[in-house]
Amino acid sequence: MSARFRPEVYAVDFGTSNSLLSAASAEATCPPIPLDDAAADPTVLRSLLFFGQERFSCGAAAIGDFVANGMQGRFIRSIKKYLPDRSFSGTQIGHRVVTIEDLIGRFLREMRDRANRHFDADVGRVVLGRPAKFSTDPADDRLAEERLERAARIAGFREVFFCPEPVAAAHDFHLELDRGAVVLVADFGGGTSDYTIVRMRPEGFAPSDVLSLGGVSIAGDALDGSLMRHKIARHFGAEVTYRVPLGSNQLTMPRPIVEKLCSPADMTVLQHRDVLAFLRDVKAWSLGTEDRQRMDNLLCLVEDSLAFRVFEEIERSKCALSSEAVAEFRFDYPSMHLRERIAREEFEAGSERQIDAVLRALDQTVQDAGLSFDGVDVVCCTGGTARVPALRRGIERRFGQGKVRQLRSFHSVVQGLAERARSLAAASA
Repeated sequence: MSARFRPEVYAVDFGTSNSLLSAASAEATCPPIPLDDAAADPTVLRSLLFFGQERFSCGAAAIGDFVANGMQGRFIRSIKKYLPDRSFSGTQIGHRVVTIEDLIGRFLREMRDRANRHFDADVGRVVLGRPAKFSTDPADDRLAEERLERAARIAGFREVFFCPEPVAAAHDFHLELDRGAVVLVADFGGGTSDYTIVRMRPEGFAPSDVLSLGGVSIAGDALDGSLMRHKIARHFGAEVTYRVPLGSNQLTMPRPIVEKLCSPADMTVLQHRDVLAFLRDVKAWSLGTEDRQRMDNLLCLVEDSLAFRVFEEIERSKCALSSEAVAEFRFDYPSMHLRERIAREEFEAGSERQIDAVLRALDQTVQDAGLSFDGVDVVCCTGGTARVPALRRGIERRFGQGKVRQLRSFHSVVQGLAERARSLAAASA
């Protein structure tokens, strides 16, 4: 990038798991910039936030600070998926309630500040990616976008523009076209699976060329949750049996508690005093030594705030199953050493409901475009979840293996957002 490049508009791909930033002027775009020197890929800032007593950090630093702080403080991940959730307006941090807009705004402000330092500039305009659908409920979808816009303004952006993430990925792909084609762009992220069907030409496409948008709030995080539910949760008391004093019935762990184990964010509910008291009672009432050990594991998981670390290992196992028939979940902590063999067939059986929901949303998007599967010329997949074999097989069964292409997993969307930002900069030049 020339030293004379002066950004006029930032392009921000704020993701459930990872976030990236690029920039544009009226004449050019730049590649994604380094945001996190501690990351394996410095252009990828993990969407993680840590609030300590006197410290805020994000990305790789959030993990380090959380561990260095004895896993005390508030560690927040996957905050984006709560944007359409009316029941979640904020969370308690210290002695005050922080709104979801303030949480995301703090993260976006950190991205903006790092970009401003990188370019030695003060940029007040941004193109933000957003899912094709935050929610299937139009009112909740509007709520999510309004919240994200308020967060961007809290971050210091004065002008905020939105572009659906799969449309952005399509912008990036059109640069590779040498002829007209009907293209399906499928963006499989951490929180949402999003689709765009667009009629493309080598010179680009207009808004009227977008034939349909679709999606569902099920993606990589939900698949991690299915692995926890079907293979790992038993190590944390999901299958314990117990009997209350003076009672005769043999009881099992209540289903709502088991479901809370399947999401790191939901697991914070288990830290409430009354829930912890119940879990300690279940341990005391457990009917066997093995069950008591598993309740010890659960209490350690909750009290020592180990959810993030456990789900990191679950995600590692899931990723391994994309290329291997068998993976081993391994989790070591001073009081526990867990091992669980996971076969790909077990993972696929446990996640069948989630994969089916993702593919049904795809079918609906094709139907909304007024097309058959044969009417789509190219299928472009982006996002890490696109590598899940069961999902890829479902796509290939519909369109044929020869039509399916894998775009750059992390950079496709942000590069397309940068193209959109360049158009906006040129229009106001």
